[in-house]
Amino acid sequence: MGVSTLAFVGATGGAGTTRLAVETAATLARDGRSVAVLDAAFATQGLATRVPAQIRGDLTAVATGEASLAEATYDADFGVPGQVALCPAHAPFERIARAKTSEHAQAFERAVAEAAGQYDHVLLDVPPVAANQALAAVDAAQRRALVVPATARGRDLLPQQRGRLRDVDAPADAVVATRTDAAEAVAVEDADHTVPAGDPNPTSPSALDPESTLAPAVADTTEALLDVELGLSFDSGGLL
Repeated sequence: MGVSTLAFVGATGGAGTTRLAVETAATLARDGRSVAVLDAAFATQGLATRVPAQIRGDLTAVATGEASLAEATYDADFGVPGQVALCPAHAPFERIARAKTSEHAQAFERAVAEAAGQYDHVLLDVPPVAANQALAAVDAAQRRALVVPATARGRDLLPQQRGRLRDVDAPADAVVATRTDAAEAVAVEDADHTVPAGDPNPTSPSALDPESTLAPAVADTTEALLDVELGLSFDSGGLL
């Protein structure tokens, strides 16, 4: 079945970890797998915008003991053979502050372990490591991929974030460069995998469209990061 838990860790803010996590989840679900995406980016709460339902329970409530994982998980309903479940952060500042404490970060790790027992794969959307829940996420993950936008700022901050992960004994297993086809993109020489920008305002994951430029790139990256073989086909190269 491959790697069960993978953290996408931003090398900088706006690196594209949320989109990459959702696109990867859609790719795995297209192959018939069940996937949960958990949001460790409590401040930006980007995954909440992908939830197609009213959000009641969320991951900060799970961390503080005010909701169960099931109450904070929402079916993405992508219309594919597998399942994508989204567990967003969507909370007022007061609860976010409590959820970031070291005590509740341990509850975050337990939520990751619980999800890993229920789904084939768990993907973690993690901001640059600076808060307790981000530390909990990278510690709980079997593998960590640093996500860096193909910009001068992203490239320059990559060594710092690599060093920070080593400092917390959770080194990066790979580097994924995003938006590599943008007009202003720069080369990220340390990237193990590259993913183009795709549709800047998608109504659904671009990975669901086998004719998109993003879909085969995400599939190739998914196979490598999770040690899986996907039975997917694309009209323009990529997986067979």
